[in-house]
Amino acid sequence: MNNLTDKLMNFIDNSPSVFHVIENFEKSLMSKGYKKLQRDEKWNLEKKGKYYLTNNSSTLIAFQLGSDLENNFFRIIGSHSDSPTFRVKPSPEMFEKKHFVKLNTEVYGSPILSTWFDRPLSLAGRVTLKSNDLFNPESENVNIDKNLLIIPNLAIHMNREINNGYTYNKQKDTLPLIGLINDELEKENYLLNILSEELNVDIEDILDFDLFLYDRQKGEYVGNNNEFYTIGKIDNLGMAHVSMEALLDSDISEFTKVILVSDNEEIGSQTKQGAGSPFLRDTLERIITSTGGNFEDFDIAIDKSFIISSDQAHSVHPNYLEKNDPTNFSLINQGPVVKVSARMNYTSDAYSSAIFANLCKKANVPVQYFVNRSDILGGSTIGPMTTQNLNIKSVDIGNPILSMHSIRELGGVKDQEYIYKVFLEFYK
Repeated sequence: MNNLTDKLMNFIDNSPSVFHVIENFEKSLMSKGYKKLQRDEKWNLEKKGKYYLTNNSSTLIAFQLGSDLENNFFRIIGSHSDSPTFRVKPSPEMFEKKHFVKLNTEVYGSPILSTWFDRPLSLAGRVTLKSNDLFNPESENVNIDKNLLIIPNLAIHMNREINNGYTYNKQKDTLPLIGLINDELEKENYLLNILSEELNVDIEDILDFDLFLYDRQKGEYVGNNNEFYTIGKIDNLGMAHVSMEALLDSDISEFTKVILVSDNEEIGSQTKQGAGSPFLRDTLERIITSTGGNFEDFDIAIDKSFIISSDQAHSVHPNYLEKNDPTNFSLINQGPVVKVSARMNYTSDAYSSAIFANLCKKANVPVQYFVNRSDILGGSTIGPMTTQNLNIKSVDIGNPILSMHSIRELGGVKDQEYIYKVFLEFYK
């Protein structure tokens, strides 16, 4: 039963940034015979063919064409690649007392700030390099694979309010320490020197970077019977990874099977690589037109299609029972959760929820329902953003987890198996 969780934790451990997430998914797809498509080239799609394409190197769509292209439609599983973290600002070096070196960072998304303190961290992302084409610079993923950074807490003797509801200042309190200055010459291009050495390129060839902090601690099992697992980025690599596993393990169907892993959900999805962009719609329309259909065929296909917006859900917290709705709450290792909201922060309605519940029943998997307390404003997902661009039936679901948006979240081992079975059933 732990095989899926082992694979997930190994994937997260080796995917320290969104760019590494997509790079590792590409490797999995290519190993299974999927062909990469380019948006600036003509597509020659074949029946039952396996394809994928990327956007910004941080978003991915993969699909296998069905056996009946004349009556084609889509079954889509959507998720996202990003998680709350800190992004390194340009010109980030800050030198204090001619001794300490800090990096100037900006909060990305909504992390639980306190969980990032006093633990080994490092940097990962992509570096943009010079090329012969001004409008097509090269990019290379980078992971500084060592304990490079730490955000030290202020001693309680100097901050007596730390245990009484202290509010962290995002510009002052959360800046990571990277080292000490022993020579004034070290100040020049401090971070660029590190990147230059890591990538084995000249500093002059480095044009820019997208770098993010990540936790160095590996994933671990927790609990008397190893019923839990703890690692960062379960929200939402827990869903992205299992959707990929289900796609790769599923058999050919009459319809076209699709997964979407989009970026920037944690900051609203309103980017060219986010779920609010036309990337998914453009790709689905191109699949139809590239296989002999027209716009009317596309509209018919979308009407017959279905998307599972798969993010994560909140489990009941045993120390904060009052934070849950009294009749609609979820528990770890009790199956996937249908998420419902009167404000339509989730796309689930009676029609789409019933479809998902029947999928669970057919897969012999329990199903739960989650609604936020009416006096607590919850989050949202890629579901509403996707359906702004696509008139498609949709349900929002997730696995129940604890410590959402902490640097290390807590999930249930059985839930990974449950959702895998449901996704396989969805693709049958």
